[in-house]
Amino acid sequence: MSSTPNTSLLRLRLTAAAERYVRSGHPWVYSDSVTELNREGDIGDLAAIYDKKDKFLALGLYDPTSPIRMRVLHSGKPIKVSEEWWRERLLKAFQVRQTHFGSETNGFRWISGENDGFPGLVLDRYDHTLVLKLYSAIWLPRLRQIVGWLQDHFEPSAIVLRLSRNIQAIAAERWNEQEGCIVGDTLNTVEFLENGIHFEAEVIQGQKTGFYLDQRDNRARVEQLAADRDVLNVFSFSGGFSLYAARGGARSVTDLDISKHALESARRNFALNPWAANVPHEQIAGDAFEWLANGPRRQFDLIVCDPPSLARREADRAGAIRAYHTLATSCLNRLRPGGVLVAASCSAHVSEEEFFGAAFDAADRTSPHVELWRAAHAVDHPVTFPEANYLKCLALRLSRA
Repeated sequence: MSSTPNTSLLRLRLTAAAERYVRSGHPWVYSDSVTELNREGDIGDLAAIYDKKDKFLALGLYDPTSPIRMRVLHSGKPIKVSEEWWRERLLKAFQVRQTHFGSETNGFRWISGENDGFPGLVLDRYDHTLVLKLYSAIWLPRLRQIVGWLQDHFEPSAIVLRLSRNIQAIAAERWNEQEGCIVGDTLNTVEFLENGIHFEAEVIQGQKTGFYLDQRDNRARVEQLAADRDVLNVFSFSGGFSLYAARGGARSVTDLDISKHALESARRNFALNPWAANVPHEQIAGDAFEWLANGPRRQFDLIVCDPPSLARREADRAGAIRAYHTLATSCLNRLRPGGVLVAASCSAHVSEEEFFGAAFDAADRTSPHVELWRAAHAVDHPVTFPEANYLKCLALRLSRA
């Protein structure tokens, strides 16, 4: 079987319902939506969708091994896909980011998948290191071409490849591609700046691409709430919210996480910022649900609760909603009068209405409160279709009475 995509255009026809989705701008075509093919398609083949009147609808990349059979690159009028077209699309995403970030931030998302016209592909920058993560096999035949473009335009010191678990086997077997540094050389841990704060990212072995860049704007919001408060960071990971709270003038900061590795990373991040030594910083290694419910009856003025995804599948949704309610209740019970809860969810299968509803119901049962703000992804994580809208964040302040 060839390792490069077929150069002859694959032509698809879809069900009427799927056509409507494509016309509306949705970037995914599922396998059960395809009614006709002009030939057998292979991974990464360029494919065009035509309606029943043989009118062009969209162009995309095809994958016969995935439930998402085609990921749309372009819809509307026919276009010619060329080297120049790809490069222009790449540079457009970069130019948008240049308007958002200056010298104080050199860690951000340069390509956000479908939302930047590269479905199933993410590119994050950590100073001079780029981390390219593929969530779909459609990019594997073009991987070295993409890497070449990145080298031509940005001359990074290193490019690290990360692969979604579902494509690791085929990447190794067919394209001989594995996770790790594919350009240059780098350590697993790379230092970068975010709003003037120094952080490390575990670019080869860490979660996602090494850091949770999508919460940048919400971390900055927490900084504005932290002055003279005792802060608890639940599911603290590498201490992002904690460092922002410390810079915001927190009286003390406490990390709570079950992972000792994550807590060690947070300690290193605090050490990277000498000014943070002036803020008492405590760490608790333990299960967040258990500690909040049954741990020492300590009270705080600001609690950030940002758990990992609690609903990785649709079947997990109902349980996740209950868990969010439990967490919100436990956190609210540990707040002093006038305290603030910042609660977040990164579960795409739980809607904004469901997550915010769970938090408000918990608050209604606990104490009079006011909503301070609602927020979502950082500015470099745009949302152009419903499934991309996964991050929800809410701040509630309890009554002082």
